Amino acid sequence: MSEITTHEASFYEKLENGSVRCGLCPHNCVIRDGKYGICGVRTNTGGTLYSEIYGRLTSIAMDPIEKKPLYHFHPGSQILSIGTKGCNMKCPYCQNWQISQNQTARTTFHSSADIIDLAVREGSIGIAYTYSEPIIWYEYVHDTALLAKEKNLACVLVTNGFINREPLDELLGYVDAMNIDLKSFREETMRTIQKANLPDVIETIKSAHARGCHIELTTLVVTGINDTINEMRDIIDFIASVDKNIPWHISRYYPNYKYDRHATDIPFVLKVHEEAVKKLNYVYCGNVPSGTSGHDTRCPSCSATAISRSGYFTRIENLNDSRCAACGFDLGIIR
Repeated sequence: MSEITTHEASFYEKLENGSVRCGLCPHNCVIRDGKYGICGVRTNTGGTLYSEIYGRLTSIAMDPIEKKPLYHFHPGSQILSIGTKGCNMKCPYCQNWQISQNQTARTTFHSSADIIDLAVREGSIGIAYTYSEPIIWYEYVHDTALLAKEKNLACVLVTNGFINREPLDELLGYVDAMNIDLKSFREETMRTIQKANLPDVIETIKSAHARGCHIELTTLVVTGINDTINEMRDIIDFIASVDKNIPWHISRYYPNYKYDRHATDIPFVLKVHEEAVKKLNYVYCGNVPSGTSGHDTRCPSCSATAISRSGYFTRIENLNDSRCAACGFDLGIIR
């Protein structure tokens, strides 16, 4: 198959004077001929909106599913993980800025069929669209996921959740699991720092959960941006209001990209974990040393360790299908 350099985008409308309005995410960018949307990869050429990243990969690797992080979805398995360049948020502390914020990042072409064949050969449980923002890769994710379903491969998205309702509804028809970044619970912070809208991300979380998609949430606790206990408590209360069984990953930030404040204090991360487990059944700590709390999956009913973890090494200890082997409590783990 020959390489594709451009692919007509989904979800846009043509406007007067050759402009187009992209309807993929809530930015709803109006893009003049020859210009790009905020994501940097969807461009107007002659009054038609194109994706410049269809099939273009910056990264490809077999990863532990726990690296996504997903702790309640096929624990201990490996998943083929692929990513591209571009993002529809502009976090100044981005941990993957070399591809998400770098429009000159090197890419190589891989057809959907190539990726499916590789996943099957490697014994992967599916395809994870990750590393940068898969929402802006919509057309390729869609086409690859449909082929994956024919091989009984799972579709996993690691996403910021900043997407419009119509494309989200279609997406949820073929996505099996999502880890959604809940970057802040302050609307002003989301507008000024991440350049996005909090209500849209909240709606994605609620919609994905209501549709039966397996979801886990991640909050990167960033020094000077969202590291207050009151904001963390608001996030805890929100998650509990949706479903106290949704796994929440509290992740420690390290200085990166344009942001050089010191790494998140470990005692604060542990304090958030202590607060969260009062209302949520499954709370995990990321980027903190092994041996601290927040790594293992414990039964909310009897406190037995169902799954223990050290780094990305996972050991199933007391798990019978999705239930605690000690007391029979349904842990909601997909195996």
